[in-house]
Amino acid sequence: MLEMDQATEFEVDIRRNKLLGLWLAEKLGLPDSQHGSYAYDVIFADIEEPGGAEAVVKNAIEIHKVDISDSELRLKLDEFYEDARDQIILSQYPWPVV
Repeated sequence: MLEMDQATEFEVDIRRNKLLGLWLAEKLGLPDSQHGSYAYDVIFADIEEPGGAEAVVKNAIEIHKVDISDSELRLKLDEFYEDARDQIILSQYPWPVV
């Protein structure tokens, strides 16, 4: 597995938070036209304060009474991190990395 530099890790975190925001916007039942802006709110919450994305998501879950457990949220965060890492690494190294 490739080691990521700080800039790549930052890109992966941003992509993960975008995926998280898009998923949550759908779970909240927001109109499709608002999914992108909601995802950016999640991204910027984490940039302003590390861990902010998770706080925004947990608050939204509580406010909107969406049935998402902490364990489901943790699984999604892990899944989105892996997806984001793969997307970023593949964009940097379009050939097979061994």
